Amino acid sequence: MATSATPNGAEPVGTCSASGSFSGKVVHIKIASAYDTAIFYGDFVKLVTAGTIEKDAGTTSLTSIGIFMGCKYTDPNSNQMTFRMQGDGSIAQTGLGANFAVVQTAGSTTIGRSKNACDADTVATTNTLPIRIVDFYDGPSSSVGDTYTDGIFRFNAGHQLTNTTGI
Repeated sequence: MATSATPNGAEPVGTCSASGSFSGKVVHIKIASAYDTAIFYGDFVKLVTAGTIEKDAGTTSLTSIGIFMGCKYTDPNSNQMTFRMQGDGSIAQTGLGANFAVVQTAGSTTIGRSKNACDADTVATTNTLPIRIVDFYDGPSSSVGDTYTDGIFRFNAGHQLTNTTGI
């Protein structure tokens, strides 16, 4: 029994199908770039006539297409997908736009997540380093310059899909 109010949205756990379990199927639907309402993990979303999704804000009725499970973002200037990663140390505001090496560490078998991190000590303009910080993740659990700074990164030229020589 829950003893404190800690709502965190909806999360799929099963289906009404014969299998009875959520099989992890995700459909990727675009969000219009001009859409300015925050959509959080666990929010209900609806399909709109533009063929994109928006937050379904209904309370007594919904026209939901599903539950928002996350998104990816493509930088309009570089056309590269960005991703969130934590630094293994502090990254100052002056590090914005800099390049970094990564720390490859064994993942957690308990939670099934990678434990790789941005190598905060390698902040440089060196264009052969694999990732670049394009923004900071500023939120309740992270701020610029904190002990383990979270950033929004993109791949540098070493990314396989931008390599002009092929595999």
